[in-house]
Amino acid sequence: MSIESAGEPRWLSDEEQYAWQCYLHATTLLEDHLDRQLQRDAGMPHVYYGLLVQLSRAPRRRLRMTELAQNAKITRSRLSHAIARLEKYGWVHREECASDKRGQNAHLTDEGMRVLEKAAPGHVAAVRAAIFDRLSPEQIAQLADICRVMADGLQPEGADLPWLR
Repeated sequence: MSIESAGEPRWLSDEEQYAWQCYLHATTLLEDHLDRQLQRDAGMPHVYYGLLVQLSRAPRRRLRMTELAQNAKITRSRLSHAIARLEKYGWVHREECASDKRGQNAHLTDEGMRVLEKAAPGHVAAVRAAIFDRLSPEQIAQLADICRVMADGLQPEGADLPWLR
């Protein structure tokens, strides 16, 4: 029987509510921390850094715009705005998609790769200090398992998990 047909919602227990609130608070603080670090040290928001990372890991540093938006979990409109900004900086450029003339690829330029390589050490240090230096090896394994289970349950059937490449 679904939650809707049962009439009464299946409310969170006190323990579940506590875990949920801890998760929300931690992820909000983490995103803010990483965004501030990247703005301060690299002059870019965290979302731009994520786009550059995706492009750096793609074959020939190119991805279709639709795939880039899907992987980043942002709208095509937001992606288009971000790519326009990254183009203005000279870090990315758009090009026609050879296999589909209606589509476009985003291509990470050599300058964009240099910027990413310069930003990466500070970002990794911020991630390490915020998460991994605070956890035991067992907690790191548990975190990975928990996040994988959550991601598996939320990904559309047969969806690629690009962060596992």
